[in-house]
Amino acid sequence: MNLVGAGTGALDEALDLDVVGRGDEDDAVEAGTPASLGRVFRREDKRGLDDDDGEYNNYLLYKDLVAAAETPKSPLQKKYGDYFAACMNTEAIDKLGDEPLQPDLKAIEELTSVKELPAFNARQDRRGGGAFFAVAVTQDQKDSSQQVAATGQGGLTLPDRDYYLNDSPRFVKIREGYVANMVATFQLLGDSPEKSAKEASDVMTIETALAKGSLDRVAMRDPATRYHPMSVADLQAKTPNFDWQTYLSGIGLGQAKTVVVTSLPYLDTANAQITDENLPAIKSYLRWHAVHGSAPLLSKKFEDLNFDFFNRTLGGQKEQQPRWQRCTSVTDRALGEAVGQDWVKQNFPPASKDATERLVKALEAAMAQDLQSLPWMSPETRVEARKKLDAIADKIGYPNQWRDYSTLEVKRDDYFGNVQRSSVYERHRNLSKFGKPVDTMEWGMTPPTVNAYYQPSQNNINFPAGILQPPFYDVTKDAAVNFGGIGVVIGHEMTHGFDDQGAQYDPKGNVRMWFSPDDLKKFKDRSECYAKEYDGFEVAPGQNLNGHLTLGENSADNAGIRIAFQALQNTLKEQGDKAETGYVDGKRDGYTADQRFFITFAQVWCGTETQQAAINQAKTNPHSTGEWRVKGTVQNFDEFGKAFGCKKGDPMMPASGGCRTW
Repeated sequence: MNLVGAGTGALDEALDLDVVGRGDEDDAVEAGTPASLGRVFRREDKRGLDDDDGEYNNYLLYKDLVAAAETPKSPLQKKYGDYFAACMNTEAIDKLGDEPLQPDLKAIEELTSVKELPAFNARQDRRGGGAFFAVAVTQDQKDSSQQVAATGQGGLTLPDRDYYLNDSPRFVKIREGYVANMVATFQLLGDSPEKSAKEASDVMTIETALAKGSLDRVAMRDPATRYHPMSVADLQAKTPNFDWQTYLSGIGLGQAKTVVVTSLPYLDTANAQITDENLPAIKSYLRWHAVHGSAPLLSKKFEDLNFDFFNRTLGGQKEQQPRWQRCTSVTDRALGEAVGQDWVKQNFPPASKDATERLVKALEAAMAQDLQSLPWMSPETRVEARKKLDAIADKIGYPNQWRDYSTLEVKRDDYFGNVQRSSVYERHRNLSKFGKPVDTMEWGMTPPTVNAYYQPSQNNINFPAGILQPPFYDVTKDAAVNFGGIGVVIGHEMTHGFDDQGAQYDPKGNVRMWFSPDDLKKFKDRSECYAKEYDGFEVAPGQNLNGHLTLGENSADNAGIRIAFQALQNTLKEQGDKAETGYVDGKRDGYTADQRFFITFAQVWCGTETQQAAINQAKTNPHSTGEWRVKGTVQNFDEFGKAFGCKKGDPMMPASGGCRTW
């Protein structure tokens, strides 16, 4: 259920969650959808660190869902069990065809003027509809105690603006395939071939215009670029074709006096599309996004057609995930803190949480050492950096207070309706935050999720119970393995508070520069070294990484491994003779502790990836591909070479010595 609006792509940046995962910032279900506005991660095809890393967790969760569907032991289990059962009932879903979508298509057809669009957006907003503009509630980046209304850019179906604007043969072919998919989908709705072709052409025209008016992903990484508070009156003057007061009142934010705009260029572009002459094209655009966003919820014909282009062609995925895996994921997205309550009881006991907290403290101590020893940082900036480190809040495993799903209605025979009602629930949960104190204890990921994140607007690090499992963390393994796995992840997330984005936020989560001018220049120069280095890494023939798009994640990877390695050395020193348990002549299983650290780090990122997926990631994802998250990191770290006897100039040991910021 895709809310096609300006609050889509940009609001992901406005909400500003930096995740360790390699998954794409989901392009089929954008950040303005009701589900994502509630920050329920694991959206359609938004993966965690690696498919295999979450596979076992997903299986454990699946078993819980099957048990809840068959023999629920509580009202909460019945709710998420019924949600899962409805998703698994493909016979009922296929029998309905596109019937569940018809009310939305009828509402689109009844539009007679673009003047009705703001009210239409407001009515459809919570069900996953609308066009050009949308608003969500997020923290004010200049005053993190406040929750404000924000709008930005979005409304694209292809993964990135480059897919519309790049004239290379590859992208031309993709656009041709996209149009063909739209035509086939419209025909599946019952439209004639001629009408379907015209509709597809209209959609492509509108989306290309929106792409031209959108900021690129590198620009959107800069907090200053995406922060433009405007009064509703000024916003109205800027976009006269869209009645903002009607829309805001319709979604329950009529009291808002100011809206933060995260993409100024988009305003003019979207406003230009809203004309009565363009109404037929707008209706085609709305119809497309309604059916495309709903395709995974409809009959097999719609689901397969959608998969054929958006997964097989764009991502190189050869076949659909098994239904049980998809239904497990969507249930976790919709009812994650209901499912998670039972999941953590079985898979994350208090002892595991205590052990993780000790591990985090060890990493924080190592980072304090790192800050103290940095040769390029002045004493004044060092004091400010330490203040920020000391202020980082640690959230481990699961929330202290579970989310209340009592208002969410779930029907065992209504999968489409369940997803819509879940979207309504999440949208309401987001909008109801307006004007209220920020809940710093709220989580943006569900407990079983294999991922982690740093939230700059709250200066906290978050590690769901799902990632605190093998292969990242295993209490039965030695320190070298755990520091090479989850330790690097912890260091990575901590460092996000000090990367090129996070360093712009102060200890309270407000955007405020705390570097001295001279240190800021040194910091930027060192960061640019990473950008140039990663620009040179090829992920597929003819496609390199974008060093500036991936700069924050690369900085976190490089600093994270240093901090984790230092924490390991501190731990081994503190343990003394106990640290040698299991080691013979300084080795265990034939490897030293340092070698085991690096081997575990590399194994975390083992995986396979199609060329299509690698190219897509290089264009859209702030994370480097797994190969270069390993190679790029260790070639900048002398301790890797020492551990394995490498010399300068050997593979992964450049003669230049590599780059370093933290």
